[in-house]
Amino acid sequence: MRGTIIAAAFLAALIIAVMLLIFGLGTWDSEDAGEPISTGEPAVVEEVEEAPDDLVPSDPRIPTFDIVRVDQDGTAVIAGRGAPNSKVAVLVGGEVVAETQSDENGEWVIVVETPLDEGAQEITLKLTLPSGEVLNSEQKVVIAVPEREGEKPLVVLGGPKGGSKVLQSPTDVDIGQELALRSIDYDPDGGVIFSGTSDPNAVVRMYIDDVLVAEGRADGSGRWELRPDGEITPGVHMVRVDQVDADGLVTARIELPFEREDPEVLAALPGRVVVQPGNSLWRISRRLYGRGILYTVIYEANKDQIKDPDLIYPGQVFETPKI
Repeated sequence: MRGTIIAAAFLAALIIAVMLLIFGLGTWDSEDAGEPISTGEPAVVEEVEEAPDDLVPSDPRIPTFDIVRVDQDGTAVIAGRGAPNSKVAVLVGGEVVAETQSDENGEWVIVVETPLDEGAQEITLKLTLPSGEVLNSEQKVVIAVPEREGEKPLVVLGGPKGGSKVLQSPTDVDIGQELALRSIDYDPDGGVIFSGTSDPNAVVRMYIDDVLVAEGRADGSGRWELRPDGEITPGVHMVRVDQVDADGLVTARIELPFEREDPEVLAALPGRVVVQPGNSLWRISRRLYGRGILYTVIYEANKDQIKDPDLIYPGQVFETPKI
């Protein structure tokens, strides 16, 4: 029971963090592109293991999301899979909004014709087997429908172990065409999860304070997720992500400061937000409270860890009081 509560708390943090994610982040090709990686050893692409998929359910019969596309007017097309020949229901905020039947392969498609409300909403799935047994999805999709016309909704898929994947971005950024660190999450045990984009199937290496801590490969759409090996001490560190080719040459690089939050602090804050790359107190306040000038509310609640309101670090976790 305690594990379920902790997992739910971290999912709530993920929802807020992803809503605040700024997608046009400052990324760049390294001026030293083509420079060998610091180990001096070529990257053997064939031997690089893919990062574990935290979005895969524990039981193949459990319904999962494959595609979620939301138009600017709030209507949606959702596709997925689960147990074959079963009834599948889409729930928004716990209420059923559409139903369909999975085919003999377990695949299904649903069109949600009633526009979703503006703001952030959580979508889950419920599958009813022919026997009457009900299976609820372990995945959850968070959709942020903008208030202003012309903006695309944000759609993020979250897994039961803390991983996340951006399914639809509000910007026109072509996922997989640039190296970028797009989100920082914490799993239920307080471990750090970094995720981002790169060239499709590229080898990605992460360094913290110039020490190699993780390595993996992006998927076919250019999305990657890395969980550093070993313990990262609380405090501010420099994170470097290198994209390397088969000869071990750096083809793109990003560097930015990151603050590893103390796990005890994570567990003690029920209502919180994880600072993402590109955030500022003004932007966080504008997203949470509707007005950037209310950043002082967040500052006052967290001034023990905010030394300068103009200087906050990705990975920091702030308490967000209700007003």
